Amino acid sequence: MKISGFTIIKNAVDNEYPVVESICSILPVVDEMIVLTGDSNDNTNQLIDSINDPKIRRLDSIWDPSLRAGGKVLAVETDKAFHQIDPSSDWAFYIQGDEVLHEKYQQVILDACHKYKDDLEVEGLLFKYLHFYGTFDYVGDSRKWYRREVRIIRNDKTIHAFRDAQGFRKGKTRLNVKEIDAWIHHYGWVKSPSQMKQKIDNFSRLWHADDKIKEHLIAAEVFDYHDFDSLIRFTDTHPQVMQERVQQSNWHLDFDTSIKRFDFKDRLLYYIEKLTGKRLFDFRNYKKI
Repeated sequence: MKISGFTIIKNAVDNEYPVVESICSILPVVDEMIVLTGDSNDNTNQLIDSINDPKIRRLDSIWDPSLRAGGKVLAVETDKAFHQIDPSSDWAFYIQGDEVLHEKYQQVILDACHKYKDDLEVEGLLFKYLHFYGTFDYVGDSRKWYRREVRIIRNDKTIHAFRDAQGFRKGKTRLNVKEIDAWIHHYGWVKSPSQMKQKIDNFSRLWHADDKIKEHLIAAEVFDYHDFDSLIRFTDTHPQVMQERVQQSNWHLDFDTSIKRFDFKDRLLYYIEKLTGKRLFDFRNYKKI
């Protein structure tokens, strides 16, 4: 059995993406790692090259600025990276530059890939998510954070990234997937308030045309993290590859986790989910089998 990893990244230094930790977190699971780097304005290429692992194959790409609507360029680049993996691989493990796998799930993933390798009905493996917010101590637990997403897909080139590459489809059809007991730590919303403002402003340029960008830029000098709907404290451990970054974080935020900012419908659905574990009316970009 062979597993290929793949990811895309651009301007990782300017936007403080934990992409080194992201890549290193799945290296023990994969046999090769394709890293497609965009035409960055910083030292992203040197950052990736500094990992210096023989499994990594870094390739260059130029992002098409005409594909900004809805983040389509992210899907296009993801598909480019997917098409570069070894044709002999059975599975492809996709990870984004702000996602990190905890080492305790490595064997779970390998076991699942072995288990479903010859079951061609299974087109992907579904991961659970923790979305960190503000600091490394808080996790968003409202309905606005997606709970599950496909991160391992079969090496079938009829599969493609969907919309902004959050997930995958086969043509217009959702993938048949098996959920596994493994979590992805998503750190995209953990930055200093000033860095988060810059990241959102930069990311807006991947989504909106020039005449619409100003509507989506943050007017304040820093991002206001206190405008949240629901958070809980994180009491588990971060992945080993993230420990240095966690220890070096130089900003502090305190949140009152008793605050819940919901309208009546969302409040009702939130507490139903807490009581039953079921998220009603949830959008699913996959089909569990």
